[in-house]
Amino acid sequence: MKSQNVVREGAISLGIYIGTLLISLLVPLVGLVTFLFLPFPFIYFSYKYGLRAGVVLGLLSFLLLAIFFGPLAVPITLLFSGTGIVIGELFRKKAGGFPVLLGGSLSFIASIVLIYIGTIMFLGVNPVEELQSTMYEQVDIILEMPLIDGQSEEEALTEAVHDIIQEIGVIAPFLMIIIGVGWAFVTQLIAYWLLRKKAYPVVGFPPVREWGFPKSFIWYYLITYLFIIIGVTEGTAMYTAIANLMPMLELIMVIQGFAFIFFYTNMKRINRVLPIFLVILGVIFPIFLHVVRILGIIDLGFDLRKRINPQN
Repeated sequence: MKSQNVVREGAISLGIYIGTLLISLLVPLVGLVTFLFLPFPFIYFSYKYGLRAGVVLGLLSFLLLAIFFGPLAVPITLLFSGTGIVIGELFRKKAGGFPVLLGGSLSFIASIVLIYIGTIMFLGVNPVEELQSTMYEQVDIILEMPLIDGQSEEEALTEAVHDIIQEIGVIAPFLMIIIGVGWAFVTQLIAYWLLRKKAYPVVGFPPVREWGFPKSFIWYYLITYLFIIIGVTEGTAMYTAIANLMPMLELIMVIQGFAFIFFYTNMKRINRVLPIFLVILGVIFPIFLHVVRILGIIDLGFDLRKRINPQN
């Protein structure tokens, strides 16, 4: 009887996955939303029946997709099936919010890197270079329009925009990591909500006020910032490493800063709408994030929360 339930639910999960995938590919606007739900059938099935059952479902989905999509079945399976299985298994083992996020992020990032390498090896196409070429063409078309007075101003603007596009090739690793972590985070939140709706016990994230990074990150940040002050030769491996590390560490400090804001408002019993409003404000006006980042540096470097509340 149990095996019949596994087969039946496996078939239902596979049908939901294929249907959601077709909607995502064929209905542009709706597809932007349904793409986020693609890993869920594998999360649910792996959570309920274990890792082996999840892997079998992933293989079946790959074989089915290979019939209709050919080689495209490989990246689709890596991104959605693989990550869904990892997150589902970690949920099943009652892992906490951050271990699940780590597992999901590593799976997404590994999939993105493998797809990137495979595209170069088998198709002879570098996705980053193709993106840059497209952006160069679009920018040149826009700048040819009579929107700017004076040739010198147009040349200066063109050069500035081209420099930004060129920098994308340098910070491609950082972009892959951010996309992978962001995608895993959203997927995890959706899966957590859907599993809880089905009354399945899953462990979520701790309150934001309790978030915090190891103190060693402050030293990584300061050393990286020191290299920027000293100056690193453009085009070297060190330049690429610093260019990718700095925005990542700055984002970590921003998260630390927002966590402190949530901690402080909770301690002072201030309405929780305020910190949420500040997060939205930071998204709309990024200049505000400079203040939040400084707050995060102080909190991480000087144990600000313990100084304010020794019992914390």
